[in-house]
Amino acid sequence: MSDSASNSSASSVAEVRSEAHRRRTFAVIAHPDAGKSTLTEALALHAHVITEAGAVHGKAGRKATVSDWMEMEKDRGISVASSALQFEYAPEGHEGAPYMINLVDTPGHADFSEDTYRVLTAVDAAVMLVDGAKGLEPQTLKLFRVCKARGLPIITVINKWDRPGKEPLELVDEIVTEIGLQPTPLYWPVGEAGDFRGLARLDDEGEPAEYIRFLRTAGGSSIAPEEHFTPDEARTEEDGAWETAAEEVELLAADGALHDQELFLDCTTSPLIFASAMLNFGVHQILDTLCALAPEPGSRDSDPKVIEAASGAAGGAVDDVREVSDAFSGVVFKVQAGMDTNHRDKLAFMRIVSGRFERGMQVTHAQSGRSFSTKYALTVFGRDRTTVEDAYPGDIVGLVNAGSLAPGDTIYAGRKVQFRPMPQFAPESFRTLRAKTLGKYKQFRKALDQLDSEGVVQILRNDARGDANPVMAAVGPMQFEVMQARMLAEYNVETITEPIPYSVARRTDVDSAGELGRQRGVEIFTRSDGELIALFGDKWKLAFVEKEHPELTMEPLVAD
Repeated sequence: MSDSASNSSASSVAEVRSEAHRRRTFAVIAHPDAGKSTLTEALALHAHVITEAGAVHGKAGRKATVSDWMEMEKDRGISVASSALQFEYAPEGHEGAPYMINLVDTPGHADFSEDTYRVLTAVDAAVMLVDGAKGLEPQTLKLFRVCKARGLPIITVINKWDRPGKEPLELVDEIVTEIGLQPTPLYWPVGEAGDFRGLARLDDEGEPAEYIRFLRTAGGSSIAPEEHFTPDEARTEEDGAWETAAEEVELLAADGALHDQELFLDCTTSPLIFASAMLNFGVHQILDTLCALAPEPGSRDSDPKVIEAASGAAGGAVDDVREVSDAFSGVVFKVQAGMDTNHRDKLAFMRIVSGRFERGMQVTHAQSGRSFSTKYALTVFGRDRTTVEDAYPGDIVGLVNAGSLAPGDTIYAGRKVQFRPMPQFAPESFRTLRAKTLGKYKQFRKALDQLDSEGVVQILRNDARGDANPVMAAVGPMQFEVMQARMLAEYNVETITEPIPYSVARRTDVDSAGELGRQRGVEIFTRSDGELIALFGDKWKLAFVEKEHPELTMEPLVAD
């Protein structure tokens, strides 16, 4: 290699490492109605990429947030699909290039756990949003366990502190008791829930170093001005409220609730911030904490099964691990169509894992071995789209009309790499689906194939029911509503659904399918990926068949 080529290669590696260093890619997770979309909007407001928050005071004046683009989301005020926002942010006093924030807002409803799980495979950290009045709720607990299993560090935000709620120490104790995660306060509330005056910023020893007082704005639609005081000044300004806050953090510090970066990255502790996303109180403190503490993009391992399969094949070597400075690679975590009626296309959301992505570059689809061009590549801000020329590890890029891509797929340049596949959740709800009008059958099939490839629901077929009456399988029934709503909005196909008498699904094989299909209360289907799926009437029916035919294959459909 010539000196100039070597210098160019070294310069490229240095550039990728530098760009990865300033990336922060995270998801916001919470129970429904904890304020995720409102917080997402507030974070964008504080980064000065929008001028007014989408949620304004009073239901009559409520606007749709940037991240909620489906009509169904706007009508119900909940998120039912994940969305990605990318923007730059520089904390006050920060020198050098600003941080590049890749924020993924996730569905709140439990019926969309699978979509949220996919998002969590594409981020480096999570913000766990907790309602100050309700505390930890079932969906929060479930999502925490997924984060823990994936080794995702968590920053905890107690939201809605402007409303009456629990005592702050009670919430800390609840988090420790329920999920075994030790909160380490960085910003502690001054004023009880419902009387949110400001935040005490704590130093490394857990002692109040500064008082930040917030001033309300009309409807919380703009950034809340701040006033800063020393601890001595705070005692005069807030009297009893400051003293109470100081006593509470003293108790926590004595109990060892201090931030330790290693323990945070190990998912043992969680930096804690109190906020009101609706009033924009404590929001830039969340961004500052993410920039300072959340991990930058790191390496990713290849799928062990692919490595093992390739080890004995000539010329089939696969990288064991992809470092951020290696050749380009990315993983698709979501496929979405119909985001904009002006663009009837399909968008594959890809997380850049390694190297520099350049629009138009030729890449290889690991699953098929085929090459394709990335001519149409976008960055997204909610529903809005902008052509992207290049991107780096941690960035989320949308590939347009990449019809061969599905969630979990790997694309790469250079030496082959293939990341772990995207697991599917075990469905618990089942309904048949058919077009209301026979004349719409062609559009029905097209819509079915598209939405199936996106993973909106799992589609099951068998000869007895035929292609015109497939079965939808989902984690929860609201997914069926999304399926029908999108079929109507995007393909002008009205559909009818009907319940079927099954509640349990198991994976089976060809050798077992025949006998299982002869069992009363059991029906065999083929899923779109070729897997054979047996549906059972209920868990007791499954238990009976397992007892009578232990030789048959009936494997749970669970996420890895």
